[in-house]
Amino acid sequence: MCVHIIFFMPTMTLSIPDDLYSVIKDHNEIKWSVIARNAMWDYARKVQILEDILEKSELTEENAEELNSLIKKSIREHHDIN
Repeated sequence: MCVHIIFFMPTMTLSIPDDLYSVIKDHNEIKWSVIARNAMWDYARKVQILEDILEKSELTEENAEELNSLIKKSIREHHDIN
């Protein structure tokens, strides 16, 4: 007995620059959809990690603004910019 399980995945249409399309078109031996899917998963995992970190963070908006100011001030001083 043979059982076939078929999973239907949503599709996504992407706009890409002509020069990238040219490379893709010239290399049809590569499964570009797999490459794109893997790249999106890699990025999505990074986003999930960042969301997990931020969810546990006690940093307030005011703290972030203060850190931002201190970092910019330090960069200006380091590069001797007024």
